[in-house]
Amino acid sequence: MERYTDLRGKALLFLFFMLFIWFVNFSARIVFSPILPILEDEFMVNHARASAIFIFMSAGYGIAVIASGLLAGRIGYKRSIVLSLAQLSLMTFLIPLVQNFFVLYIFSFVLGFSVGLYIPAAIPLITEYYAEKNWGKAIAIHDIGASLAIFATPLVCLLLLHYFPWRGIFVVYGCVFLVCGVVFLLVSSEVKIFNPPRAIFRDIVRIRSLWVMAAIWIFGAGSNLGIYSITPLYLTKELGLSIDYANTILGISRLASIGVAVACGFVVDRFNLRKIMFFMTAITGVLTVILGLASVRCTGVVLFLQALFVTGFFPVGLVAIAKTFSREMRGLATGIILALSFFAGGGVTPYLLGVSGDLYSFRLGITILGILTILASVLVFRLKELK
Repeated sequence: MERYTDLRGKALLFLFFMLFIWFVNFSARIVFSPILPILEDEFMVNHARASAIFIFMSAGYGIAVIASGLLAGRIGYKRSIVLSLAQLSLMTFLIPLVQNFFVLYIFSFVLGFSVGLYIPAAIPLITEYYAEKNWGKAIAIHDIGASLAIFATPLVCLLLLHYFPWRGIFVVYGCVFLVCGVVFLLVSSEVKIFNPPRAIFRDIVRIRSLWVMAAIWIFGAGSNLGIYSITPLYLTKELGLSIDYANTILGISRLASIGVAVACGFVVDRFNLRKIMFFMTAITGVLTVILGLASVRCTGVVLFLQALFVTGFFPVGLVAIAKTFSREMRGLATGIILALSFFAGGGVTPYLLGVSGDLYSFRLGITILGILTILASVLVFRLKELK
């Protein structure tokens, strides 16, 4: 396969197509958040049971990230992405048929697994398609898809809810995934690595920096996806706002994140990485505490500022992982850290916030999360590999 030497013409068009796939892929992972108040009312479940959806989805995602990281090179990156899109299409067509909330847990696990298959195959595919001099730009452009999904998903759901019930949203997603899968199958070329470099698992888990980095990432993901997942529930059930207004606030609060993620990727090359990571994590924790204490009138502004800083954590965190681990260990270490952080931060955290909402209030849970994130920021200085 001939690589694209410049980001123009077909090369740029294919990259934007990959960006769109990543956008709808990530959107499927977070689509339950904007409609969670509706699900809670229809199935008559409490905050904890409703928020438990994110545990099952994150568990599936974590397993898939590690499995795909180990096997995608042998199976083929194109085949892995097509499999991800096919499974996503199937699951989003099946979810509207659910009548029992427990079945929704099972489907959300498979949905998370399907989403998790994509990114460990997409990044190596991009590095094979594009010349090394353009890797940074190509990956940064592709990563806009996740930030765009976090911003747009609540607004997309808000729009679709004016025309369909919540079940219809998943039918629309199913059609989009089906079309993307067919088009990707036709326009892409297969890439396989028959003998991909593999780090020994037992050697990696003995490295202290792996667990330090994972702990930091757990609270970074918790302050981002954990807060994001329960915000509509918090705004509607505890603060008494309408679901339309809640989703509008949620979407707008993530507007600046689209540019922040890319900007941080350039900033880390000029300033001390350890200090930047500490600053981003600590400020995120402080703003999360303020979010738990803020009045209804100030909630939107604080949510916007909190999202601004927490979004910057992820590109900085990825660079930190790359500089902490050797080339041979980097892929598997990234998979382990992402799996743990998205399960604990993106799954367990919203569940615990839901429990807090049932037993006392969401405010208490959010405030405690902010305090723990501030404490976790100090762990950055335990990463001796960062300078």
